[in-house]
Amino acid sequence: MSAEGKFTTWEEAVVWLRNQPDRRQLVRDAFYDDPLMDAAERYFQSSEWQAVKVLINGHTGAALDVGAGRGIASYALARSGFEVTALEPDGSAIVGAAAIRDLAMRAQLPIDVVEEFSERLPFADASFDVVFARAVLHHMRDLDGACREMHRVLKPGGLLIAAREHVLSKESDLQAFLDQHPLHHLYGGEHAYLLDCYLGALRGAGFAAIETLAPLQSPINLFPYTMDTLRSAVVDRLTRMVPIAPLWRTAFASQYVFMSVLSLAERFDHRPGRLYSFVCHKA
Repeated sequence: MSAEGKFTTWEEAVVWLRNQPDRRQLVRDAFYDDPLMDAAERYFQSSEWQAVKVLINGHTGAALDVGAGRGIASYALARSGFEVTALEPDGSAIVGAAAIRDLAMRAQLPIDVVEEFSERLPFADASFDVVFARAVLHHMRDLDGACREMHRVLKPGGLLIAAREHVLSKESDLQAFLDQHPLHHLYGGEHAYLLDCYLGALRGAGFAAIETLAPLQSPINLFPYTMDTLRSAVVDRLTRMVPIAPLWRTAFASQYVFMSVLSLAERFDHRPGRLYSFVCHKA
């Protein structure tokens, strides 16, 4: 299948990506590289996961990883002390359930794998202390129903983290987002919603408190950047416009100054499909 066509499975698309010399960094940034154990450990050590750990601090027990993919978040949750259930409908040994089982066995971590879709969670009410959904909600055809299911399976006082969700400023931006997405043309399946759609679905599901993390507010949303690499990119961009690199580097060495600039930039950030995350508490 050519790169211009649609692959029939996500596994085929990822295998093709791995074989493209110019896509190696994308594969690595997306944690699609092998060995899977190394990719999972790199995610566990990443600034993204360290930011997630701060959010789940104080929560213990059972965790559900919804749309678990090849299991990097399941691995991180288990390494953080949770008993993990990984929900993943794709049985693939490269990007799906079989890959997670192999990872759990090799790492000797408590990860139970269930092959089912996120819109219908095969679990009893109040089964989990934490539900983690990394880049999951924007794929949902029934966003309201999916949020209700995640709320249902959480214990009272439980936490849902819906991380790295694509957001649109207006519905007409959807095609522009899909056209520029680096992977959508390979297999499809990408989507994005208005911010109010996510918040409406989460509120309608019954969550008592919802914290919204904006695109430049948290390392969780900076893919493929970290705060450090984003700072370097900003310095490089400004230096091309005004060639005083030492001054820019000195100014942005201050975390306060850099975060203030990012906060200002948020007001002008209307990129189609930019990433938001949501931290949701069940009463």
